[in-house]
Amino acid sequence: MRIDAMNWMQVEEWLRRDDRAVLPLGSTEQHAQLSLAVDSILAGRVSVEAAEPLGVPVFPVLPYGITPGFLAYPGTVTLRAETHLRVVRDVLESLHRTGFRRILVVNGHGGNDPARAAALEFMADHPDCRIRFHNWWNAPRTIARVRHYDPVGTHASWMENFPWTRLPNLAAPDGAKPVADTERLRALPPAAARRLLGDGNFGGRYQRDDAEMLDIWAVAVAETREILAEGWA
Repeated sequence: MRIDAMNWMQVEEWLRRDDRAVLPLGSTEQHAQLSLAVDSILAGRVSVEAAEPLGVPVFPVLPYGITPGFLAYPGTVTLRAETHLRVVRDVLESLHRTGFRRILVVNGHGGNDPARAAALEFMADHPDCRIRFHNWWNAPRTIARVRHYDPVGTHASWMENFPWTRLPNLAAPDGAKPVADTERLRALPPAAARRLLGDGNFGGRYQRDDAEMLDIWAVAVAETREILAEGWA
């Protein structure tokens, strides 16, 4: 159940019988020809579809993350790492104060990984709380399904090209792009990173068949739902 479809009384009623919630983390950054909100769209959608049969409340996705390397691409928004961690901590504090004790953080952006440490610190300070940090796209079964179709899947390539992350009337380029040197990329300032990457795809094909993408998505939803349902022992 999405929080935007609930009122406070319904949340209070939920907390009388359960203490689980989902917090998606996203970002707003370049994804080549795809939406700037790819990470937020995917984190929010996988959270809602995973939680819906269980009735677990899903909070709105945090749309800004840590992505300074893409600042040369217009539309990218980054938070300082300190700011992002403070925001995540404040959200967790609010959920805990309300009564949530089992919180699944569904992360859609690799740059947000420092929030994993923030979750561990939060649990150290709140021993009655359990937080699972779930990078949905590289969870074991999901990434295995990705590699089943194509061993080369990177940022802004086919593996993020779902029907709901594309922009209308914009066709993906044909063929595949050489894989970027990510080690070199990490050492470059934003303008140089843009010169290296060009359109922003890190390499590989731009698009695969939608039947394959929907199969990967079904695995991702099922894997996320399993953690939400049974991953608290």
